[in-house]
Amino acid sequence: MSPRAPRPFVNTELGGLPAAGPVTILAAMNATSSQTEFLMKDEDQVRELVPKISQYSPEEAAKLLTSFRPQIMCSVLELLNPGVRQNILEHLPEAARQEALALTLAENRTQWTLNAGFAEGLVGRLMEPPLAIFSPEVTINQAIEELRQLVKRAFITYGFVTDPKGKLLGVVAMRELALGEGSERLEQIMVKKPFFLDPGMSSIDAMRAVVTRHFPVYPVCDAEGRLVGVVRGQTLFEAQAIELSAQAGAMVGVEREERLVTPWSRSLKFRHPWLQLNLLTAFVAAAVVGMFAHTLERIVLLAVFLPVLAGQSGNTGCQALAVTLRGITLGELARGRQKYLVAKEALLGLCNGALVGLTAGLGMFFYAQHQHHPKAIMLGLVVCLAMVVSCIISGISGALVPITLRKLGADPATASSIFLTTATDVVSMGTFLGLASILV
Repeated sequence: MSPRAPRPFVNTELGGLPAAGPVTILAAMNATSSQTEFLMKDEDQVRELVPKISQYSPEEAAKLLTSFRPQIMCSVLELLNPGVRQNILEHLPEAARQEALALTLAENRTQWTLNAGFAEGLVGRLMEPPLAIFSPEVTINQAIEELRQLVKRAFITYGFVTDPKGKLLGVVAMRELALGEGSERLEQIMVKKPFFLDPGMSSIDAMRAVVTRHFPVYPVCDAEGRLVGVVRGQTLFEAQAIELSAQAGAMVGVEREERLVTPWSRSLKFRHPWLQLNLLTAFVAAAVVGMFAHTLERIVLLAVFLPVLAGQSGNTGCQALAVTLRGITLGELARGRQKYLVAKEALLGLCNGALVGLTAGLGMFFYAQHQHHPKAIMLGLVVCLAMVVSCIISGISGALVPITLRKLGADPATASSIFLTTATDVVSMGTFLGLASILV
């Protein structure tokens, strides 16, 4: 329903990259040959920088941009995803940020400043300026004449009809402008009471709200219904794709800011604390095994099945964790559904544990018989029971860990697998060795 914040035309023959930077093609044509050559070099540099900058974390991207001339920095910022751009702007030194704001167009400057007031992950962070804004009494001919000027510097998708206070009254599609009578007023052809997004809603909530609409652009209005920006559908889904891609790394302690191009020293700083935490939790599991050292010395066969039990229960927990995180992300885990989820995972753990426990128990029985152990049947029973108990607890833990983190106000995906692995290892090994001490 509106342009992507004044961006130049896109030349598809150049792989979809902008054919010009903030300086318009017309200005370049009127420049002298030396000025034109200078502009062409700038454009080439901007084309190379945009995809490169997107690979860096906001802090690293800001550092890289400050090494270029302000005009280059501003051109790159204008072409980035709004959410990415806003993160980079926050990491720029104050002087560089003010230079970028001063060089961009007025509507961009106003919109970027407004977006800065919204937290990461909110729709307001992704807004672009709505340029094609008209009053309801404007005629089709008048609107088209104004659009002729706007389309020279931006791609217009929809026109927006507002009252004097900026309240959104309707949306006008280009088709209606093309087919309507020139003397008709926009209030006669606009879509009244159009759908719009709230700048304070999360991007995932917005994605759910628009998933059946498939509009290229969505207006964003405040609590009073005033038009404060627009969000492209592509931008919205890009933001959520980035969020989802970060979850896999967050589950094992990889920070969201780390990218392939992140220097090794910075990656070490991101990852090492989590590895220390993982080592600490591993000591807890080792301590449990140490409590039953006498049992392992007496029945050496048990050591063979410890990794089997830990691996099986760990996989059960990870399956439950993946489903829970997916439910949280997609909004399926509504209030009151947590108990159902935990009960379901406990039941699945019981069923899966019984089936794999039977197989593992038979494996222990035949192995113990091959080793001529006098209590082969009892050892098989111990493995079977331990597998059942471990899978039940692992399933419950896989559901409870992200739910608990969410209630505590933490990211449900952050290092979930580290805590889950500790729980499954302690329970599986403790149960296995404890039952062996009692029954064998």
